[in-house]
This record gives sequence, C-alpha cells and structure tokens, in this order.
Amino acid sequence: AAHKALAAEGVRTRVVSMPCWELFEAEEQEYRDAVLPPGVRKRLAVEAAAPQGWHRWVGEEGEVHGLDRFGASAPYKDLAKAFGFTPEVVAARVKRLLGR
Repeated sequence: AAHKALAAEGVRTRVVSMPCWELFEAEEQEYRDAVLPPGVRKRLAVEAAAPQGWHRWVGEEGEVHGLDRFGASAPYKDLAKAFGFTPEVVAARVKRLLGR
C-alpha cells in the first residue's frame, strides 16, 4: 500500500521481499545486483521485528524501520499503528529518506 501511495505521488519505488538472507546471499552476485542494484543507495528495510542484520542489505545510505524494543500484545492493526507499520508512516519515511 505504501508503494502504491508513493507511485500515485510520482515517487518511483520498488518492493523486494527477502524472507531469508541466507538463501539470497547464496545466489550469484549478478542476481543479487538485479534485485538490489548497487546504484540504488537509498533503501528502506521494513521489519516488524528487531532491525539487526538489515543494515548489511540497505547499505550506508539506507535505513531500517524495525522494533528496537520488545513488542506488545494487542490486535495486529493496533500494533501496526502504534509501531508505525502503516502505509502512511512507511511512505513518509521513504520520502524523508529520499529528501522529499
């Protein structure tokens, strides 16, 4: 939903799902570069858990939106809102990262 909202504003983005770092790392460098082009240096990882480990994949100019504390117990929609895992918050963070 954040991707669609950004596209509607003319902000070009792409979404990459990386459920397993180890499998991605085992791929050929050519494939990894096609998925995460080296020239794309503004990257945002969205992880509804601890952000550790994601900095390797977002690089020096990227950011990680994750939880830096223990979670909570509540309906998932309430938690998403409380922790900023909503399309609006993610889109705003992307725009800040891109300097918009």
